[in-house]
Amino acid sequence: MMFSTRAEYGVRVMVALANEQSKDGADAYPASLSQIAEDNGLPFAYLEHLAARLKKADLIESRRGPRGGYLLAKPAADITMAQIVEALEGQIAPIECISSSGEGGVTCTREGEVNEICPTKILWTRVQGAIVRSLTEMTLADLATANQKANGRLDAAATKLAAAPDAQDADGEPAVALA
Repeated sequence: MMFSTRAEYGVRVMVALANEQSKDGADAYPASLSQIAEDNGLPFAYLEHLAARLKKADLIESRRGPRGGYLLAKPAADITMAQIVEALEGQIAPIECISSSGEGGVTCTREGEVNEICPTKILWTRVQGAIVRSLTEMTLADLATANQKANGRLDAAATKLAAAPDAQDADGEPAVALA
């Protein structure tokens, strides 16, 4: 199963918003979607479409005016990856015939015929459960923190490289470890 660019880009937007808000806390200014697009090499018009979906799901809010932009609608720790992906992709299902029922179970559209049991329903139910569980267990704060740590290691590596730009390992590569 592959998620579309809606999920990929949308999660990247949400991480950018979380990172901006973590810098400034309660005094955070709304982040410019055009700046997020530029910083991440993403198409601005597409991000506008994604922002509308995220806003409709009450995950972000927008502010108009000269210092306008987007803010998270609630703390990053209260937003799960499942909420973001569902807002962007719709219901999470590994294949077309599987969907969640209103009672919390899973239905297969191929089971509609008399005495017909889908032979692979248990497999796809488990796959769906694992995906949803993984997305539900990870919050936006978890992902943003991991991203900030990774960026910190890159910044430290760049600083080391700037201090000793000619240092090389045995293969002639720059002698800077990112771990």
